[in-house]
Amino acid sequence: MANKDYYETLGLQKGASDDEIKKGFRKQAIKYHPDKNQGDTISEDKFKEVNEAYQVLSNPEKKARYDQYGTADPNGSNPGGGFDFSDMGGFGDIFDSFFGGGGGGSSRRRNGPTRGSDLEYSMTLTFEEAVFGTKKEVSVTRSENCEDCNGTGAQKGTSATTCSQCGGAGQVRVQRQTPLGNFVSTTTCDKCGGTGKIISTPCHTCKGKGKVRKNRKVTVNIPAGVDTNNVMPLRGQGEHGDNSGPPGDLYIKIRVTPSSKFTRKGNDIYVDTHISMGKAALGTEIKVPTVDGDVKYTIPEGTQSATLFRLKSKGVPRVNSSGRGDQYVKVIVDIPKNLNEKQREALFVFMEESGEEITKEEKHKKGFFHK
Repeated sequence: MANKDYYETLGLQKGASDDEIKKGFRKQAIKYHPDKNQGDTISEDKFKEVNEAYQVLSNPEKKARYDQYGTADPNGSNPGGGFDFSDMGGFGDIFDSFFGGGGGGSSRRRNGPTRGSDLEYSMTLTFEEAVFGTKKEVSVTRSENCEDCNGTGAQKGTSATTCSQCGGAGQVRVQRQTPLGNFVSTTTCDKCGGTGKIISTPCHTCKGKGKVRKNRKVTVNIPAGVDTNNVMPLRGQGEHGDNSGPPGDLYIKIRVTPSSKFTRKGNDIYVDTHISMGKAALGTEIKVPTVDGDVKYTIPEGTQSATLFRLKSKGVPRVNSSGRGDQYVKVIVDIPKNLNEKQREALFVFMEESGEEITKEEKHKKGFFHK
């Protein structure tokens, strides 16, 4: 392959950095690997070219000679050969799936301390509970360390021993010879299942798992001001971890039922109140409902329908903070229907005194004759 473009083979531009060369090799090696393209001779040849290109460009001396002369070996010898993927800083994990490795990376993680899984609980609150806060008790089912064996999985009075096959690592190295050379990969130890330990006498309670399912009551303090879709984390109330790992968290997702009286927008509350046309014109004092109880409010004369009045700090408390939102009162002026004769006459007088023009049709409407 001398005099061919090694950079192009790895999908790179000339002068690529060491990190770019390594990434380019990974991408092309996965694409053309024989185990992924069984029976495809073209992919097999491409893989050999990719391997050869990397052998040159990953070697500083060969790379310098190639960059200067366009070839890594003046004698034309093949710089390729056997290749140990396990020496590539974790790259061997990528090839475990091709070689039946079963995920060496995951077995290493499982053999060490592992954080427990998080849990989620949906809680429904009334409008008032969300506004003022409350205390709730929820029932949660989770995996916990077995109390009889303290999470070891071994019967009380006994203990687990280190796996003799993997030496407690939870994984073993497997070497395979292929036409392309020797390939080394890691795989989960089949003797201990990746735990690194052998339990000869399993705990009767947890059957050697070290975990049991339990239902627990958890008290939740709901702060004032929460709203629908708010999420409260309860640290350490999730599933217990493995191998002395920390527990997960419990997330409380809030849903608030709507109020028949109030409408909430953020920390503000809105309410509608109806008054008569006469009281809107003359002004009046009304009773306004709030989340704290009814309050009196003076409506000035001449108030138009749909006017908003603000009641400061009568809204929803701000979560974990000081202060509250406001309440807005929307005044709706009711127009009377089905007027009697006296009411109709009084309105005509009002219209005349206001200088409004009254048509003949209006005067004779519904049999009323205005003088």
